[in-house]
Amino acid sequence: MLWFRLTRVCTCLTPFLLLLCSNAAATEHPIAHDGDRATLEAFKAAIVRRSGALASWNSSTSYCSWEGVTCGGHRHPWRVVSLRLDFQGLDGTISPAIGNLTFLRSLNLSYNSLQGEIPPSVGSLRRLQYLNLQSNLLIGAIPSNISRCASLRVMRLADNNGLTGSIPTEIGDMPLLRILYIANSSITGAIPLSLGNLSRLTVLALTNNYLEGSIPASIGNMVQLRILELYSNSLSGLLPSSLYNMSSLNELYVANNSLHGSLPDDLGTSLPSIQRLDMASNHFTGAVPSSIANLSSLQIFEIAKNKFRGVFPPVASLQYLQWFDIDLNEFETKDEKEWEFLTSLANCSRLQLLSIAWNRFTGKLPNSLANMSSNLRELRMFENGMVGDIPFGIGNLVGLETVDIIYNLLSGVIPESIGALTKLNRLFLENNNLSAELDASFNSLDGPIPSSIGNLGELLVLALSTNKLTGVIPKEIKNLSSLSIFLDLSYNLLEGPLPTEIGSLVQLENLAVSGNQLSGEIPHEISNCIVLEMIAMNGIKGLIQLYLSSNKLTGSIPGDLGNIGSLQELYLAHNNLSGPIPKLLGSSTSLLILDLSFNNLQGEVPTEGVFKNLTGLSITGNHELCGGIPQLHLPKCPNPTARKNDKTVSMPLRIAGVTIGAILVLISGLALALFLYRRYKAGMKKEQLPSHFTEIDIPIVSYNEILKGTDGFSEANLLGKGRYGTVYKSTIENQGVVAVKVFDLQQSGSYKSFQAECDALRRVRHRCLLKIMTCCSSINHQGQDFRALVFEFMPNGSLESWIHSSTETQNGDKTLTLAQRLDIAVDIVDALDYLHNSCQPSVIHCDLKLGNILLTEDMRARVGDFGIARILSEAASGPSANPSSTVRIRGSIGYIPPGNSSTLPVCFS
Repeated sequence: MLWFRLTRVCTCLTPFLLLLCSNAAATEHPIAHDGDRATLEAFKAAIVRRSGALASWNSSTSYCSWEGVTCGGHRHPWRVVSLRLDFQGLDGTISPAIGNLTFLRSLNLSYNSLQGEIPPSVGSLRRLQYLNLQSNLLIGAIPSNISRCASLRVMRLADNNGLTGSIPTEIGDMPLLRILYIANSSITGAIPLSLGNLSRLTVLALTNNYLEGSIPASIGNMVQLRILELYSNSLSGLLPSSLYNMSSLNELYVANNSLHGSLPDDLGTSLPSIQRLDMASNHFTGAVPSSIANLSSLQIFEIAKNKFRGVFPPVASLQYLQWFDIDLNEFETKDEKEWEFLTSLANCSRLQLLSIAWNRFTGKLPNSLANMSSNLRELRMFENGMVGDIPFGIGNLVGLETVDIIYNLLSGVIPESIGALTKLNRLFLENNNLSAELDASFNSLDGPIPSSIGNLGELLVLALSTNKLTGVIPKEIKNLSSLSIFLDLSYNLLEGPLPTEIGSLVQLENLAVSGNQLSGEIPHEISNCIVLEMIAMNGIKGLIQLYLSSNKLTGSIPGDLGNIGSLQELYLAHNNLSGPIPKLLGSSTSLLILDLSFNNLQGEVPTEGVFKNLTGLSITGNHELCGGIPQLHLPKCPNPTARKNDKTVSMPLRIAGVTIGAILVLISGLALALFLYRRYKAGMKKEQLPSHFTEIDIPIVSYNEILKGTDGFSEANLLGKGRYGTVYKSTIENQGVVAVKVFDLQQSGSYKSFQAECDALRRVRHRCLLKIMTCCSSINHQGQDFRALVFEFMPNGSLESWIHSSTETQNGDKTLTLAQRLDIAVDIVDALDYLHNSCQPSVIHCDLKLGNILLTEDMRARVGDFGIARILSEAASGPSANPSSTVRIRGSIGYIPPGNSSTLPVCFS
């Protein structure tokens, strides 16, 4: 009986006992694992800026509910298993206490501004499977004991430029590792042989570092590897044969190294899964094997800038091919059969880029070019020796956006079908023998420019110079409303007047029509081209140079040319212009060079402005001019009121005076020509440097020094891009760390930007202006002009990055104090006051904006980028100067210099 009662009591109490036990356990966990809370608080304490997720980290809530923190596990529900704080704008260091989160399986701190070293305590995270620290500011070496994270599957440390040292060999002891990213850093040394032990690795990315030596053959042991990225290092030697036997490999990138050797004959069978193959910019030689046709999955084939040679094999079976680039090699063709590879590419229906430039392709360009994929967007075939016509069927390639066939021997007419290429925005056909092209310069094209050219509504560049084009400029040119960069019709056999339809090209920046047989008057409608810089007329804003020499232009010189406030150089020589010289040309405060020689101009020569400067004025060959400054030695102009009563001067004396005057003008012209010739010859003996730098003692840096200092203009050293160039961080001997502005000379106006910046910087010296250290005016390894300026390095970047980031919560990692803002404002005012009031002559920046204000290490402002600066002449700074002649709407898109939009001192950027 007693036993029965005890049994009933126990049965009834069991639920209560279990409940008490569970409550006890529940209260025990947080007490037992307060270490995780303490670790998270230590992590937070090491963060300087705690915006975003860390704002929720406070003592009033459970740490397991903090943003970015995940607790879990069946047996340990109060232990932290995941910490995800990517894109939170964190600024500070990673606390060594992070190693105490021993149950952590995932750690993601990517895309922040974390500094300092990776703490070695990370090696204590034995359960860690995912580690992502990429895109921070971490420095130092990768800790070798990170290999103790034996469960790690993914390690992403890329985009930390301060990571140095070598890749720890111990990483090879992480058998479960599948993805390893250590790209875009400063890692040195060789690729460890031990990485070959990572048999489960699928992605290995070591791109854009300073790795040296050869690629280890042990990489071939990575039987599951799909992506191998090793480009932009200093690797040398041969590609190991084991690499060609990786049947799982989908993508291989080894470009921009110093690798050499040749491709194996069985390439097409040894890499059956390859989709992207990039071997550009190395020293590979030999022929491309015919087995390449077996790479049936190939999408990208990039082998440009090597020394491959021979005949390229047919590739008809590459149905997925999208990118085919074999530029700058030594491939050749001599007959139709050797062009078979191009014909076979017509079967590649997905092809978007076809680039075979800078090779030795000769012979007739096959008509099969017209059978290429309608998806083809870029066609680059320049710098070869191709002959024949442009295939009529090229109009079938309706997807084309860029066609570049310059420097060949093509001939014939430009096919009418080219008008069907409505997406075309760049057409280069110069230096051929074509007759009616879009960009056919330096060919032998002939015949008229087809009227169907008007159908190319997306065209940005039309370059047809140095051919044998005949006929008139078609009126359909008015339909090229998008034409903005360049219209070059120079040095052909074009006739007739410059059509009034030119005025419809309101976005055109550069127009070249010299060296033709144009006749008639200059159309006033050209004044509608309000952004024209190189050639324009009548009230054009922004025009700097106007070249119309050596044509058959007639009529008078439009007086409105003098109202172009920015016009500095005007060339109208060797035409049939008549009438008086407009006095408005003498009123121009910007005009520096005026060449009116060898026309039929009559009347009085003005005495103001450019007409006072003998070195910038040429009026030789106009025998009916008179007056002007005494140094011109022209005959005096007759007084109109006294002419009727002037009976005292005999005809012989008048003839003698005119004769003597003509002789003096001729002597003056010859002297001027001799002076200019000697100055030109003297300039040819010097390196092509701006004259500004010959006036001051600045050590000139070479192209090779800049190339080396920027690591081949690596993306890792990219600081920013602008309209006229790109700025890189560089290290130059005897200069240290500097900023190098490399000018894009293909961009319209870049030469003028370089000259303007040189001219401005040689005139100014002030602590609040960006200091120029040296310059480079040379040629690159492709024989092209190269221009660069070297400035002091500004470690804190531009004011724009601070102002904008301070208003963006997700990336709010930069904040300016009130004192710093005041200092910066004072520095900017000091710089502008110096430029406007202390420089002789004054300098107007024309593009002052946040991006052009740089910050020193101690957060003081430096005003830079004088690419479109305006040097005001003394006349322009006088009290009687016409403001419209010196102030123009210039600068960046979206920016209006103060005073141009209104009289209020407000600017927008």
